[in-house]
Amino acid sequence: MKNVFKYIAALLMITIGHHLPPSWKEIKIGNFRIKMYFGRYVRGWMAKYMLHKCGENIDIQKKAHFSLTGVEIGNNSGIGSFSVVPSYTKIGNDVMIGPNVIIYNQNHKFDNLDVPIWRQGFSEIRPVTIGNDVWIGGHVIILPGVKIGDGCIIGAGAVVAKDVPNYAIVVGNPAKIVKYRNYKENN
Repeated sequence: MKNVFKYIAALLMITIGHHLPPSWKEIKIGNFRIKMYFGRYVRGWMAKYMLHKCGENIDIQKKAHFSLTGVEIGNNSGIGSFSVVPSYTKIGNDVMIGPNVIIYNQNHKFDNLDVPIWRQGFSEIRPVTIGNDVWIGGHVIILPGVKIGDGCIIGAGAVVAKDVPNYAIVVGNPAKIVKYRNYKENN
């Protein structure tokens, strides 16, 4: 029965959730400004039925896409608009994922030089894990099997191909550590 709700929620997300206003929309009535959170609450409610594990107070932005298989998202975390989260991705608590972030969990096979790459299929799935209290800027690409530690900041436009230690700030293509957020142990 849970699968039935999962697919109904997915259908609602595609037909309705993607077209609702952003997570918050400010409207002005006279001298008053009111923030409305309708889109955030409706998409969050749908996500609770779709995701493998779903924390409280999540923020799924307009037109964010995520797999129905094995995706976990922790408390107070969000996925930015037009971002893509594949199967078996684990997102910790208090994670901010900016817009247009793409996470990959597998690549094309390319070992056999006698067969065109497109005919070789895909490699095995290598899940991505994102720790707690992480900020991922817009247009970031995270490659298969990467583990991002707690407290990290991933600069906008970075291509993350290797694991990122706790509290590291990484930028660039390929992403490199430019500094650490504080003196905490880097493991």
